[in-house]
Amino acid sequence: MPRASSDKSIAAAWGLLSAAILAGLVVVGSRSLARFDAALVGYTFATLFATFAITYRYAMWLRRPPTRLYWRRGWSVFLTPAYLRANIVEAVRRFTLAFAANRFIFRRGRLRGAAHWLIMWGCVLAAAITFPLVWGWIHFETLPGRLDLYRVYVFGFPVQTFPIESAYAFIVFHGLVWAAFLVIAGVMLAFRRRMVDHGAATLQMFAQDILPLVLLFAISVTGLMLTASYTWMKGYAYDFLAILHAITVIVALLYLPFGKLFHIFQRPAQIGVSFYKDAGAGGEQAICRRCARPYAPLMMVRDLIAVERDLGFSYEMPGAGEQGGGAAAGTGVSHYQQICPRCRRALYGLAQGRTWAGGAAVPE
Repeated sequence: MPRASSDKSIAAAWGLLSAAILAGLVVVGSRSLARFDAALVGYTFATLFATFAITYRYAMWLRRPPTRLYWRRGWSVFLTPAYLRANIVEAVRRFTLAFAANRFIFRRGRLRGAAHWLIMWGCVLAAAITFPLVWGWIHFETLPGRLDLYRVYVFGFPVQTFPIESAYAFIVFHGLVWAAFLVIAGVMLAFRRRMVDHGAATLQMFAQDILPLVLLFAISVTGLMLTASYTWMKGYAYDFLAILHAITVIVALLYLPFGKLFHIFQRPAQIGVSFYKDAGAGGEQAICRRCARPYAPLMMVRDLIAVERDLGFSYEMPGAGEQGGGAAAGTGVSHYQQICPRCRRALYGLAQGRTWAGGAAVPE
């Protein structure tokens, strides 16, 4: 079987397995669908498809030679027994700074960082509330004989009771409202940047940059309209708004595996890459075969050579270790990556000079 077909089959199998596990959890968490709201079946099927597609694309991404190498090396370095405890602490620190605080975005600009932070946490809050409710994992019931109290059930087990008219209940029941406010504020800041930063505007593509913002804005606004309908307008146009809101959410879920928002699932892998880079920086360094100076971690150079060969790129320098073997003759170089960037530029100039000299020897 060709490698491409094999990769697709493996990725499809992982996707089906993930979707099947989620479907099983929906059945179990809703107590054999006894707590499942049939009105939300469209959302459920959309999340199942998104789960399959996200897993499929992620598996295909991991099958790429460079990604696969980074993935394996990152876990290998992270799980090194002697440094595991320190690595866990460092992983928590990096996750907090890089993801929870979005420091890597704030470095590019305060408004850009604020937009990303607001959108991210609005989406995280909305997902944490919406998906468990849609899948039947969480539901609320009034206590028998106590209509002023609500009891929260998680996977069918009672976990908390609180007064319906309390401030806590108001905050919890309006969680999606707070999430919508965060997302709308972040989307407005993102659109403002695209309107005033002409350099950024020239690089924008509708499907990759504008459509995600439009979908997030539409979900938030239609959700707020639902709240306004049943809170202040006695349910006016509620059915229409519910359908409109469902369409925007389902379209976003179907778009999620194929558009820019897929980076939500790719970005955490950067933590493993950072551990890999740290291990390389603290390990043995590669020495340039021409100038005898260190220029990069030896582990990374060897991995890069392996990846290039896996991708079908050949940068070997046959005969380079012999006299007359080219620009790197006599240096003992067997691969182009064994030469530092500074010497590569020098060798390029020497090769050009040799060409201009009609093949005559040019001192190296």
